[in-house]
Amino acid sequence: MSPTFHRTPLALAILFAFNAAQAQAVSGRMHADPDSVPTVVISASALGLLGDDMITPVTTLAGGELVRVRESTLGETLNNQPGITSSHFGAGASRPVIRGMDGPRVKILSDGAEIQDASTVSPDHAVAFEPVLAERIEVLRGPSALAYGGGAVGGVVNILDRKIPTRMPVEPIEGSMELRANSTAREKTGAFELTGGAGNVAVHAEGVKRDAGHYRVGKGWAGGARVPGSARDSQTGSVGLSWVGERGYLGAAYTEERADYGVPGHGHEAGSCHPHGAHLHCGGHDEDGEQHGREHAHGDEPVPVVKLDSDRWDVRGEVRNPVAGIAKARLRAAFTDYRHDELEEGVVATSFHNQGHDLRVELEHAPLGFMPGVRGVVGLQTTRRDFQTEGEEAYVPPTVTKKHAVFATEEVKLGNWRFEAGARHEWQQIAVDRAGQPDTHARGTSAALGAVWKFQPAYSLRAGLSRSHRLPSAEELYADGVHLATATYEIGNAGLGKETSNNLDLTLRKFEGRTTWSLSAFRNRVANYIYANTLDSHEGFQLVEYAQRDALFTGLEGELRHTFSARLEGTVFGDLVRARFDAGAGSRNLPRIPAHRIGARVNAHYQAWHGMLEVVRVGKQDKLAAFEEATGGHTLLNLGTHVSTRIGGVPAQLYARINNLTDELALSHTSFIKSAAPLQGRNLTAGLRLIF
Repeated sequence: MSPTFHRTPLALAILFAFNAAQAQAVSGRMHADPDSVPTVVISASALGLLGDDMITPVTTLAGGELVRVRESTLGETLNNQPGITSSHFGAGASRPVIRGMDGPRVKILSDGAEIQDASTVSPDHAVAFEPVLAERIEVLRGPSALAYGGGAVGGVVNILDRKIPTRMPVEPIEGSMELRANSTAREKTGAFELTGGAGNVAVHAEGVKRDAGHYRVGKGWAGGARVPGSARDSQTGSVGLSWVGERGYLGAAYTEERADYGVPGHGHEAGSCHPHGAHLHCGGHDEDGEQHGREHAHGDEPVPVVKLDSDRWDVRGEVRNPVAGIAKARLRAAFTDYRHDELEEGVVATSFHNQGHDLRVELEHAPLGFMPGVRGVVGLQTTRRDFQTEGEEAYVPPTVTKKHAVFATEEVKLGNWRFEAGARHEWQQIAVDRAGQPDTHARGTSAALGAVWKFQPAYSLRAGLSRSHRLPSAEELYADGVHLATATYEIGNAGLGKETSNNLDLTLRKFEGRTTWSLSAFRNRVANYIYANTLDSHEGFQLVEYAQRDALFTGLEGELRHTFSARLEGTVFGDLVRARFDAGAGSRNLPRIPAHRIGARVNAHYQAWHGMLEVVRVGKQDKLAAFEEATGGHTLLNLGTHVSTRIGGVPAQLYARINNLTDELALSHTSFIKSAAPLQGRNLTAGLRLIF
């Protein structure tokens, strides 16, 4: 696999980058320090709140910290944050799993606009976003995610980037360049981003090229040293233009992403299986449906390759005080033309095509005259998703999903208290192109109420209560066919109704002083939870039918940090989630729920140097769903260092980290292919980043 850059805006962006870099090297202008992180305002919050004022926990990664933890996929980048794991499907695809929920229950945004790809359809489909280009990543959990959809029960991941400038650059040219490499996959990555402008017009260009081979796993794996089909080549480029005035901005950007990556664990041994009622009919299938622990891929069978092509157009704008009574108006719009082909021995076997748009308008009203302490946001959102599959594994018929929503969020501050309330109403229509299948119409209303009480100067108590509706997706309603990537035959259920989630979230924090800590507890009871119910299994290949059953998610997340001196800091952290169905037939455990984790980290500073030592213990997971296998625990030891310096007068950051220093064999319980694609073994990542 060796894809090349298209001779389109990406090629122009690269040419612009090299010319601008040469000019910048001569001028020797200096910009922000690599480790500087401004006061964090949560962009995904409808009210633009500080992190300390949020009702429910929020995770932010930015600056030098984000540079040091970034991986090739979004899921792996966020994997070690409290309450967040990864769906892990080799090196090519992974989505965040938040509090045990994934897929359509976790919404992924690009600066407030939905990322339209095929990653919610199957875990072997990549998120169409390059983490290296992220300026900041925000993760909102629980009720805070309500403004972006009642279906975002797990949470929202909002990725902020620079592709549409929101301010005029201070210097004629500002930007960064980065080179990095990883040992276990022989990965080589290069990236740049540049912003320039004159008058009221700002221009931005950015790009990334990544080339990685099959990655090596920990010692002792029966499958060998490396995971077949785990290579990834990708390139992403973007050009953007903005008009920036005293009261706001309006801009647009075009982004293209091209990627080739393998699909580990993909086999055809059970491709001829088909359902007979509630049972699978396969050659040699035992009558009692006994599971034989089938491995997904065998022998030297060629591994399929996904060829991904995504073209996206974004429009963003914001104006302050447009009319009397409106403090701010905000626009987010995106159109995506996404396609990926799954190639087997160089021939296209299955194609997925998603063409969609997302439009979101928000108005923030000024404090009301009769209630001066109240401010809020009202808005509307409309999305359209035209999804089609063709070929051997076209198990979902062509569908067009339209969603429309209105929402509002209001806050009031009274002394040491801050109260917030929000509501959202959604309409959904899904038109299906399959004889005998009815179109569906659904609607749902969601509401949330929360408070933050700063009962002492350094302490706060947060509480959030929400009731939200998630409407079933096209795949859950209409799937019918073999899906070899997850080793399933999937049967949809056009009679599915909406889920109703009742969520309670409590957080106690100490946020000032040498010792700070945070402890969160949540309880989420979901009526009519939609899940893939396993009816039968043959050598690991499962017959699943989408069904509904009441479920309960409970869990804890915590972190304690102590500053021993100006040079030494220690942190202890952990998380736990438990997910069970209410009493009924079959197993009461939900599948692929993350195991508990606990870890400790020491950070040391000396002048411009920073060092980190971290140990993370992931417990075994033996609370299993039907036909699911247990996963043993593992311990990962990680080391990291970075130094902030200057090269030719330009601020620079040199960084290196070693993950899984003991080369332990580790499996992710959240993965469909945990036995076919273990986590990476001992690996070194090193990089250089220049900021000017």
